[in-house]
Amino acid sequence: MTTAALPMPRAVPLWRKIPVWRLVFYAIMSAALYATYLRLFHGLGSVTNLSNEFPWGIWIGFDVLCGVGLAAGGFTLVAIVHIFHIERYKPVLRPAILTAFLGYVLVVVALMFDLGRPDRIWHPLVMWNPRSVMFEVAWCVMLYNTVLALEFAPALFERMQWRRPLRIVQAISVPLVIVGVILSTLHQSSLGSLYLIVPSKLHPLWYSPLLPLLFYVSAISVGLAMTIFESWHSAKAFGKQLEWPLLMSLGRLLAVVLGVFLAMRFMDLSRRHVLGAMLEARPEVYLFYLEIALMLIPVVVLFSGVVADRPRLLYFCAVSAILGFITHRLNVSVTGIQAMTGANYLPRWTEIAITLGLIAAGFAIFRTAAKYLPVFEHPVEPEVREST
Repeated sequence: MTTAALPMPRAVPLWRKIPVWRLVFYAIMSAALYATYLRLFHGLGSVTNLSNEFPWGIWIGFDVLCGVGLAAGGFTLVAIVHIFHIERYKPVLRPAILTAFLGYVLVVVALMFDLGRPDRIWHPLVMWNPRSVMFEVAWCVMLYNTVLALEFAPALFERMQWRRPLRIVQAISVPLVIVGVILSTLHQSSLGSLYLIVPSKLHPLWYSPLLPLLFYVSAISVGLAMTIFESWHSAKAFGKQLEWPLLMSLGRLLAVVLGVFLAMRFMDLSRRHVLGAMLEARPEVYLFYLEIALMLIPVVVLFSGVVADRPRLLYFCAVSAILGFITHRLNVSVTGIQAMTGANYLPRWTEIAITLGLIAAGFAIFRTAAKYLPVFEHPVEPEVREST
């Protein structure tokens, strides 16, 4: 008696074994690499829709103005822990510093795409122009990158068990923290100063003498929101316990800072007598309302007290605050300029591909660093030697 042969199982295609998010990552990076090739070998005109009338697009508006702000969690948490001595926030300090360090490195990379001669990015080091706001921003970003590298270095030294370098960095930690907070304060506000020289080319809903202060306060708010955002995703990705009491207290602080920002915003509009511009039926006015709504939602939700024991709602508030911050910076750098100058600018797909590539690279590097370095562990305290 013979039996029928069982059918052989079908081989699963290799692409089906790869997670969808990884396929998306590969697609984004492939497009970004191709756009990078065009930018390097065929110039800005081959990859952007920039012009003499509109020389700064999303590479400045998003990659630089938003990128620097989204990395503000580093100086915000460092100031809270080391200057105000609120030690309970230490568990979320290292992830915030790593995010800030990666953010600033990618800002420098993005800036090299926008420069006509990226090989001359080092010129501010030797060609000084202390009267220029951009000179001050360039030096602050460069120095703060160095400070962030040193602030995150203990995680690497602990992983490699390099005790002597670890002791050296720990010995200079206090002046390092002070220098880092000063540098952050300077350039976060100076980015707003860049637009003070164009009063006739920026819509009155966004042009204000308070732009430096508004940029600084909004950077603090988005730094808190980014800490909540990254803590949520890190807990999901690495199976870590969510630091719920800490994140809840950060949420309350986020509501206060956003409330201060919105109050300053409307007081400034009233003082400059431009509240009437909010009633015009124009596209930029609708984007202004979107910006305000995205920032107002977290304030209302967090002050109402309904977030207690509801982590998803806190995460939603953080995302809304981040999107509100991005909308504000893009309104200043793109929407408000287009409204007043009449210039037409729509990013080319290559501009978007490079921007998405930088974001994807940041997520990938953060994941790798968190996997192999003690990012979510408490820092090793300096050794205390008994006196003899």
